[in-house]
Amino acid sequence: MTDGHTPWTEDQVRALAPDASSLTAARKLAGRWRETGTAATAVWGLCQGSGSKPYQTVVDLAGPAYKCSCPSRKFPCKHALSLLLGWAGGTVPVAAEPADFAAEWLAGRAAKAAAPAKPKAAKVPAQATVEQRRTRVSAGLTELDVWLTDQIRTGLAQADRSFAAYETIAARMVDAQAPRIAEALRRLPAAVVTTEHWPEVLLREYARLHLLVRAHHSLDALPEPLQAGVRTQVGYPVAAESVLTEPAVRDRWSVLGMRVGEEERLHTRRTWLRGRSSGRWALLIEHSFGSPNFTGEVPAPGSEIDAELHFYPGPAPLRAHLGTRHGVPEPFTTVPAIGGTTIDDALDSYAAALGQDPWLRSWPAVLAEVVPVLDEHGWQLVDADGVALPLPAGVRPWRLVAVAGGHPVTVTGEWGAEGFDPISVLSAGVVSDLETEFPTVTPATPALAELVSVALMGTARRGVDGIHLDSAVATALPRHAGEPATRLLDTVALHDLYLRAGRLPGTAPKPAPALDDPRPLLPRLPAARLSRLLTEKSPFLPEWFATAAPFDFRLPDVLCVQALSAAAADTSLRGNLLRLAGRRGRWLAARNPAWAKLVDEFPIDRGALEAATSTPAGTVTAQAEPVGQSTSPEPNTKSGTESSSTAGAPQPDGSPTTSDAVPVGHDIWLFGTPGERKDWFRELRRSDAAAALAVLDAAWSKESGPVKAELLELVRIGLSTSDESLLERGLDDRRGDVRRTAAELLVRLPGSAYGARMTARLAAWVRVGADGALVVDVPVEVDAAAHRDGITDSTDQPKLRWDTGDARLKTLHQVIAATPLPAWAGILGTGTGAETAAAALSISLPARYAKVIVDGWVDAALAAGDSVWARELFGRATPTEQAVLRRRELFTLLDRDDRIAHILELDAHQLTELHAILPGLDHPWPDTVAGHLLRLLGERARTTARQPHANAGVYADRALLTAAGVHLPVTLAGRVTALADSTDDPAWHQAFHRLAHDLTDRATMLEELR
Repeated sequence: MTDGHTPWTEDQVRALAPDASSLTAARKLAGRWRETGTAATAVWGLCQGSGSKPYQTVVDLAGPAYKCSCPSRKFPCKHALSLLLGWAGGTVPVAAEPADFAAEWLAGRAAKAAAPAKPKAAKVPAQATVEQRRTRVSAGLTELDVWLTDQIRTGLAQADRSFAAYETIAARMVDAQAPRIAEALRRLPAAVVTTEHWPEVLLREYARLHLLVRAHHSLDALPEPLQAGVRTQVGYPVAAESVLTEPAVRDRWSVLGMRVGEEERLHTRRTWLRGRSSGRWALLIEHSFGSPNFTGEVPAPGSEIDAELHFYPGPAPLRAHLGTRHGVPEPFTTVPAIGGTTIDDALDSYAAALGQDPWLRSWPAVLAEVVPVLDEHGWQLVDADGVALPLPAGVRPWRLVAVAGGHPVTVTGEWGAEGFDPISVLSAGVVSDLETEFPTVTPATPALAELVSVALMGTARRGVDGIHLDSAVATALPRHAGEPATRLLDTVALHDLYLRAGRLPGTAPKPAPALDDPRPLLPRLPAARLSRLLTEKSPFLPEWFATAAPFDFRLPDVLCVQALSAAAADTSLRGNLLRLAGRRGRWLAARNPAWAKLVDEFPIDRGALEAATSTPAGTVTAQAEPVGQSTSPEPNTKSGTESSSTAGAPQPDGSPTTSDAVPVGHDIWLFGTPGERKDWFRELRRSDAAAALAVLDAAWSKESGPVKAELLELVRIGLSTSDESLLERGLDDRRGDVRRTAAELLVRLPGSAYGARMTARLAAWVRVGADGALVVDVPVEVDAAAHRDGITDSTDQPKLRWDTGDARLKTLHQVIAATPLPAWAGILGTGTGAETAAAALSISLPARYAKVIVDGWVDAALAAGDSVWARELFGRATPTEQAVLRRRELFTLLDRDDRIAHILELDAHQLTELHAILPGLDHPWPDTVAGHLLRLLGERARTTARQPHANAGVYADRALLTAAGVHLPVTLAGRVTALADSTDDPAWHQAFHRLAHDLTDRATMLEELR
């Protein structure tokens, strides 16, 4: 840009969105912009809406502030968000000066800013009003203290802990104008229900409220900052105007974290900032009722701004109001050590703040160079010296663990009684939100156990004298002769403060870190897009994976959690996601039981395996027994040598032998995990099918059943007649999945003995009768040889539509599906394959077996990939089983020109047929097919506009439109937009615009990857 201003990241733009729906709507506007530009601190553009006049949108980055001619009441609106997303993605060009409409608005803002502002006088309530409120609050707090002491006197075990009981006293606090206390009371029933240590939670909260009551009764005797803190805890209102009168603190404020929460439709956004020069903390709190519609004034995490903050008055000022800003937000990559970044610094700061404000629950901190560790005590953050801070019980910090990977990182969070709550992590100069979710649990502490015991029984049954207290607590207790319940609450309040302020760190060992992944990092824009595609379960994912595959990217560490979660839930995405996750993903999956099953499915990583198994020269190490090998009494080193030296020896049964040279990476085959062995075998099968066959043949008898079936399935790669001997051995295996895999592969093997056996069976059962019709005579039972070849009537086979319980139907279907199609030439007395296929589809079939025979032909054609039979079956037969899918598979086997020709023959009345077979085309669809489809859709739209009640309109074709958005060439976006503008039907107009957006979105997606 002309002033050198760096475009924002997509994360910064996303932080401005008032709600998720606005952001989703903004992304759909990507293809509607024109005359966009950016200069100085402005970004502008024209966005085509549903009307003839485009919306004029301008963003002043110095605010940020927004101007849009749309009627939306959200700020920023979807148009402003879309414009900023385009700017962040690099699609907005730099201009010398703003457009006229943008310059006019910017000039007005500048003039308004230059005009002297009239200071707003803070509203000061009348003294009588202040006194009246204080009297009302005091009366309510007196009742609260009576209620608290009654709970302790009666005993927590016997007291009414129902929601209704707490709602009654909370409502009284609302009447007494003490809303913050009412909120605290309403949260307590959930703690009783969900927390195991509820007696301690209640006792601590009761003591905290009791201390607040005592402080309010002595308000005038307290220092002014503490008075402000007491009023805040009670819920006295603080006007924003009065906060702005507080002295301004100017600094370069780094935004280290942001978190949005919701309670009873009130959305609250908290943003933590830290002064770069002063090290001072600040917390910005915003509220929005109904939806998270927050302003865009607060910069996104990872950016810093030169600004003035006005702090709310209090004993430990933290909450602040954003005042005058000097310049625009800029990214930062480091956090200075000013203010302390060690664990000791965090504990000292918390203790100091707690000493000033005894009602403080937590205090922010930055911990530099710490590693998340899981041990018997739960999750902890450990520094270089082994000093550790615990995370709250129940926390699942997998995003933090993924980013760290066992390496030191900088973590921002809050330290409180429950532990250190991580909010964000800074690694490699990037701030990532952690979005950690965990139940709020306050663990029991032995120091409070005796006090809790007394509170459970009640001071009416057990006295407070004789309780063992730390000397520091006993000395500080007030010397009064109050009733036991009051003395117990005083003791608990002081003891709780003593325990929290005096908390000491623990120790923990650090884990072995993940190995570095040498592959290139997936760039920021495609990484953000992949995250969205996974969240939305987008149909664009296959195209994204296919386009990204040649680059062999690795995921940003922070995305590994999302990738592993998606891989665990969706097997169709698993291979691609695990390949992207790589070493960090594998390291992470091994530490989470929910992902542990994925560890063996990661693609092979030879570099990581070599690094893990390499040892200095001349040393001998004990190795695990090779996978698939029998246990030997000899040392592993000897058996390993023998297996290498005899690798080329011929097998006694005459099966193929291994080559003299052991394949590269053979140690993976011997010692790798099941997933690594399968990947190694797959790669070897692709590069040297004979060597792979020899390796599997040698280990066949020692492989476990499930692994054997998976490895045999990989023989499909480069299948040849050399594999027949191994596949015949598979037919004799004890496991059904191994036998089925072997039979399926033998069907695909031309000229096999298996095919000859099936041909003989079929010739014995099927012939052409004297009348020219097909005669079928299937035996009721088959012999053992047929059972060995996979002919079975077992109930574990799926029940087909024509299956009436007659075993002969299923037997005939299995034999026809497994018989080579050329065998029908001998049965029908025909010549070439085309002649045989035509004759088969013309002959009269017995009604009882007709459907069975056709389905058998379809299965055989698909197994053999026979385009000649597929053409005849597609044109003249309809499968009865999975008709749409089978017909699509047959269509896929046709020659490309035949497929295109068939589609071009379809008209607007056959869109259902078009949708059924279009997936059989290559992606993206050919231009001729795409043009024909658009003409048909345009014709359907014009028909709907002329006869709106004649059919279901666009809704009948929404599935076809969705498929078009996934498979049409992206270059047709402009043509689709023109089609939308020429369409009179509103539903079709919107549908075409959505289709144009999908194409534009895909084009942007592909450009990001290239």
